[in-house]
Amino acid sequence: MDLAIQLCSYLVGLPLELLTIAAMLRGGYKRYPFVFAYVVIYFLTTVVEMPSSVAYYYARHLYKPPHPLINQTAETYAWWYWRDEAILQALVFAVVISLIYYATSKLGPRRMVRLGLIAGAILFAGISFLVHYHPTAPNVSYGLWATDWTRDLRLCAAILDLALWAMLIAAREKDSRLLMLSCALGIMFAGEAVGESVRSMASAIASQARGHVVADIGGVLALVSDLGFLYIWWRAFRTSKPHAQKSATA
Repeated sequence: MDLAIQLCSYLVGLPLELLTIAAMLRGGYKRYPFVFAYVVIYFLTTVVEMPSSVAYYYARHLYKPPHPLINQTAETYAWWYWRDEAILQALVFAVVISLIYYATSKLGPRRMVRLGLIAGAILFAGISFLVHYHPTAPNVSYGLWATDWTRDLRLCAAILDLALWAMLIAAREKDSRLLMLSCALGIMFAGEAVGESVRSMASAIASQARGHVVADIGGVLALVSDLGFLYIWWRAFRTSKPHAQKSATA
């Protein structure tokens, strides 16, 4: 089932990533350079990570642990996965900050807002990195401290995205594109969090068969949220101009 989930993510996800890139090349990349950079890096990391990922899950499909081929492919996959994950989480953090900046474009003290957001983001990411970084045996322990660091970035980005969504909903002039971008990020954050929680529950189940089923459910939830996120972003950039609406006043 793990192999099927991975293959489905590539068969559906890669075309969606390319469609989003193509849609943004029509002009959206100029206003949203961080969003464009994220989608491009998302596509590149997926392509780079795909051979080791498929090899690992295919080895798990063919053999039972502790088979040497599973251990070998797992080490290669983990090496790529955690480095790609760190890059993507740092980028999505920057994306949320940039979207908040765009949402506050009509505020008076725009420069102060921009400086405050950038400084706060860099400070938070830097402190979290210093707290979790573990230089001893980096090839072995990289995934351990990178997990905690990317978790902090993801949590902070999710909170900021929620604040962004509330800000956009409360605004008199609605920016439909920003709303779609923020909503898609919220779906991705929520889906990944729920999926990870379900997978964590699987390890506590005594029955191995039931544990695999629960873990697969968590994987499907995370997959659906990621694909939904890409689909909404693609739809957001399909039109050449975002729709702006003013809220009705009594």
